[in-house]
Amino acid sequence: MGGVSTVGDRTDRADRADRVPKQDRSRATRQRLLEAAVACLAEHGWAGSTVSVVAERAGVSRGAAQHHFPTREDLFTAAVEYVAEERSTALRALFPEGEAGDRRAVVSALVDLYTGPLFRAALHLWVAASNEEQLRPRVTELEARVGRETHRIAVDLLGADESRPGVREAVQGVLDMARGLGLANLLTDDTARRDRVVAQWAVLLEEALG
Repeated sequence: MGGVSTVGDRTDRADRADRVPKQDRSRATRQRLLEAAVACLAEHGWAGSTVSVVAERAGVSRGAAQHHFPTREDLFTAAVEYVAEERSTALRALFPEGEAGDRRAVVSALVDLYTGPLFRAALHLWVAASNEEQLRPRVTELEARVGRETHRIAVDLLGADESRPGVREAVQGVLDMARGLGLANLLTDDTARRDRVVAQWAVLLEEALG
């Protein structure tokens, strides 16, 4: 009769209702693992960042961690990809309208991307990839993609016309400079010198970009 639900109908609805919370829990677990992996890399480096250490920090079992990321390389490659997405999102959020009127502010924001724990975590993975054959091609491919995305964002925010000679190199030079300042910041607080360098690069950019 119409309107009468069968046992099978009720079971299907219960399964669907149960599936959504499970998916939410799965996404939340994955997010915790990625955040924990980034923190572990930044604090302990590659050697001290095992799947067990990350799982403990995330508050999940090792088995649950391996369900999401079967290998250590899977986990940390995904963590650095997560870092890259967070860096891009953070940069665009600073200038939601797109091209910024203050190029010095853009240069400063780019430098900030390379002086925090996200970049520190990525750096540890680079070092590990230089010695780990299985990890190297994955990290190389990932960083190439991250580099292209960061360059595109920088071009947009700076209002750079790359059809003009030297402009592409000028933008890439800013990114290389930002990465170098990030490396310098690993050992000491380089804030004062960094501010002077950012100010000078902003002047050079105005001349190069017009």
